[in-house]
Amino acid sequence: MSTVSNDSLTLVPQAPPEGPGLAFDFPGVEIGVAEYQEGPTGCTVIRFAQTANLDIDRRGGAIGMVGDYGSVDAICLAGGSILGLEASAGVTTALSASRGHDTGFDTLPLVSGAIIYDFGYRENAIYPDKALGEATLAAAQPGWFPLGARGAGMSATVGNAAPLTVYGWETSGQGAAFRQFGETRILAISVVNALGGIFDRSGRIVRGFRNRETGERKPMADFMADRLAEDGAGPGNTTLTVIVTNQKFDGFVRQQMSRQIHNAMGRMIRPFHTIYDGDVLFLVSTGEVENPRVGPITLGEMAAETLWDAVLAAIPQD
Repeated sequence: MSTVSNDSLTLVPQAPPEGPGLAFDFPGVEIGVAEYQEGPTGCTVIRFAQTANLDIDRRGGAIGMVGDYGSVDAICLAGGSILGLEASAGVTTALSASRGHDTGFDTLPLVSGAIIYDFGYRENAIYPDKALGEATLAAAQPGWFPLGARGAGMSATVGNAAPLTVYGWETSGQGAAFRQFGETRILAISVVNALGGIFDRSGRIVRGFRNRETGERKPMADFMADRLAEDGAGPGNTTLTVIVTNQKFDGFVRQQMSRQIHNAMGRMIRPFHTIYDGDVLFLVSTGEVENPRVGPITLGEMAAETLWDAVLAAIPQD
């Protein structure tokens, strides 16, 4: 019997059910979420009213992304591993249609996309395709981000670096957080699907690396002997992150900030950027504000703290 896939079913994009979400105030930024419950897998799109400046920081040995541009009209995050990159094409063609299919060099839509591997713990090959990408863009709305096992994070997991006979993987999802400092806005979004576990600010592990019998969690370093005895990492990998700010910075500064913020994620998720991860961080500047009180180092730290809240918000409410 062949594996159930997009070719064997008639899939209908669904909006996420009502549930926890983040309300945020960022004019010109819209969030779209659509899902295939049959997977389960899904897609999350961040759409910008005006073309915005973009820098991308990529880490790990298993990166899957498209659209390495210096500017962007939308970002598409999706499940489905390499197959899910098709969803970005759907976002691109839908944006083109909204512009009257104008093929002028300066009017073609710029869409960047990245994927997580979310096939590990489901028995089908259903992935976010072009139709789901189109539906996700059509669902985009301002001011609301669905949290937990929604959109691109529907089948996300964490703690996959543990010896699986002792410490079980756990479900994860997508998270977001928003902060404002005067005129400067920061929206942080993360789809957390990591080999590592999630840590809070006290250094306590709060998701992943859970002992199946006792319920105890402990960092990977504490069970290295078990890991060496059974080198059994699970298949989940890749954390996708989007940082959006309205603060204006030039390209070199954005590049260094994206590295600063991505490095800081090593406090939140451990281990991180492994050979099995394909971690991608998109740093977007819509460029409306020049706030002299918020320099690049300060904003990088503010963004990292906002991102920590987003990573913690990705944990589903069991």
